[in-house]
Amino acid sequence: MIYKKDHHFMLEAIKEAKKGREEGGVPIGAVLVKNGEIIGRGHNQLLQKGSVILHGEMNCLENAGRLKGSDYQDCTLYTTLSPCPMCSGMLILYKIPRVIIGENSSLQGPEILLEENGVEVVNLALPECQEILEDYIAENPEIWDAELERVGYTTDLK
Repeated sequence: MIYKKDHHFMLEAIKEAKKGREEGGVPIGAVLVKNGEIIGRGHNQLLQKGSVILHGEMNCLENAGRLKGSDYQDCTLYTTLSPCPMCSGMLILYKIPRVIIGENSSLQGPEILLEENGVEVVNLALPECQEILEDYIAENPEIWDAELERVGYTTDLK
């Protein structure tokens, strides 16, 4: 189910994606929301920090700090792109019950796995999220292809 507030919080995730792009990184952003309040925000920092795990969702949870296990169960994660297998595993591990995706046409993660593990998956299919990433891919195809290859995706999934 989509709520009016979902669009508001997705706009915050988009701000994070744009921030990542301004830093020279892949424009994927995320925010973690508990009881209507953003408690964590982050963006993909693979390139900026030479990291292999700082996807937008992982950076967001890191920035939220150490929460009680029960806190995660009251959260929604907003992310501009469908979560990859690693980020999906994090959602399942911490029992975050809901993920709102900006788009999944540029790259789709294991959304069925999330749903099979009790996570509500909502795809807003926002053109802005798609355009931000597709513009980046068009300008940086070698970087995008290298990142996909690094995690085992083939480039025909673009």
